[in-house]
Amino acid sequence: MGIRELRSFRPRACQAIPFAVVVALGVSACGSSASSSSSTTSMLPSTLTTTQSGAATSPRTVATAADPGGALAFIPSALSVTAGQDVVSLTNNSSVPHGMTIVNSSGATVGAVPVFTGGKRTLLVQLKAGNYTFYCPVPGHKQAGMVGTLTVK
Repeated sequence: MGIRELRSFRPRACQAIPFAVVVALGVSACGSSASSSSSTTSMLPSTLTTTQSGAATSPRTVATAADPGGALAFIPSALSVTAGQDVVSLTNNSSVPHGMTIVNSSGATVGAVPVFTGGKRTLLVQLKAGNYTFYCPVPGHKQAGMVGTLTVK
């Protein structure tokens, strides 16, 4: 082999490494992006919860949506669930960014759906019996009336 041939010679194992890196990066990029306007972001566990009796239970779901016409309102604005592990779902099909912050009667935040435009987001929360308030955290939206109530029995 001449000098030119030695420079271009690489063992086959070394030639496969760049290919493996490209494949690994491609596979990891196949997941959905939270910044995509049409994606659904779920903050849910991949397993079921169990009751004290050991029976498997699924979290209960309660849903609301930002007014699709652009009004600063949740539809519906009054929600009700039973105490325990619950999924809160917010759909925002308007062009205006919205989110949801849930606070207890003392004003402490118990959960929040980040601000987004387009699509649906979910949040898993552990709620005790009581009355909660939810509102849109975008500046001015809460003050304009984008507020709701969540009753947990």
